[in-house]
Amino acid sequence: MNASSSATVAAPPPPPAPPATQRQGRALRLGLTLLREYGIVVSFAAIFVVLSVTSDNFLTQTNLENILAQQSPTLIAAAAGTLVIIAGGFDLSVAAVVALTGVVAAKVAGASDPWLGIVAAVAAGAAIGVINGLITTYGRVNALIGTLASSFIIRGLAVVITGGLLVTVDDASFTALGQNEVIGIPIAILVMIAFVGALGFLLSMTTYGRRIFAVGGNPEAARLAGIRVELIRISTFALSGLAAGLAGAILASRVATGQADAATGLEFTVIAGIVVGGTSIAGGEGAIWRTVVGVLLIALINNGFTLLGLDPTYQQIVQGAIILTAVALDGWYRVRR
Repeated sequence: MNASSSATVAAPPPPPAPPATQRQGRALRLGLTLLREYGIVVSFAAIFVVLSVTSDNFLTQTNLENILAQQSPTLIAAAAGTLVIIAGGFDLSVAAVVALTGVVAAKVAGASDPWLGIVAAVAAGAAIGVINGLITTYGRVNALIGTLASSFIIRGLAVVITGGLLVTVDDASFTALGQNEVIGIPIAILVMIAFVGALGFLLSMTTYGRRIFAVGGNPEAARLAGIRVELIRISTFALSGLAAGLAGAILASRVATGQADAATGLEFTVIAGIVVGGTSIAGGEGAIWRTVVGVLLIALINNGFTLLGLDPTYQQIVQGAIILTAVALDGWYRVRR
């Protein structure tokens, strides 16, 4: 046998190890991803545990139920607002729509049937959402500026309709949505769970949801793929308006009153919850469940300040720091991925 044929063939040399900078970059990306994906859950759990230990009144059915009931309108509006932002839009008119639709609900309920007032509020909100969508798509107006301007108009309409006065509804049926309970659970919470759950299913389990992500991630590629980008964005604004109408009806029902200055500042709470939950302001990424955790995290912080008797001045500082951290993490994640 030939000696050369019997010789052992040498194994190929192992591939060179990646440079230390590459390994560090991968580790940083992995760390940012984990922090972005699960940081909100860990933070929520940590605050929940701390408040459970430090306050005797926190972990009670009454307190937890009050938190959910108070946050139901915010969660409804934030869930729909998540779709808008994922699709690459922005809606600053939420609070104004809540106020106007609350007035519509009270006006219609006082003049006819209370439940017809609630339907009218939801329909009015959806119509306003469609208008916002048309302004920001076919109207080519920046979504931030367009919805900010429309919020002034909407809030002004609410003042004109009410004449600056409260619109009170005497019919007890009108307060059922905001005050009554079913099997010991406030109706507002049940409505919130159903609505948020439906939007979560719509976003994560349907073709429509996948198109929302596609439109927000790369609108030109989505358009080339045959997706009607403008129509998808308009539909998300319509859902945002519908949700604001439902939230407005709940708030008006809770106090049996429609008022033009209701829900002042709600738009910032909604956006804060969405951003803290990890939905990217740049669009294309996000989830409804994350928004729910984000809104409830902020609610827990507010509740903790109240229960522990802390200076409310620091409450705004803490909220601002949390929002800045969430936005910074999103920016670092997008640069490093």
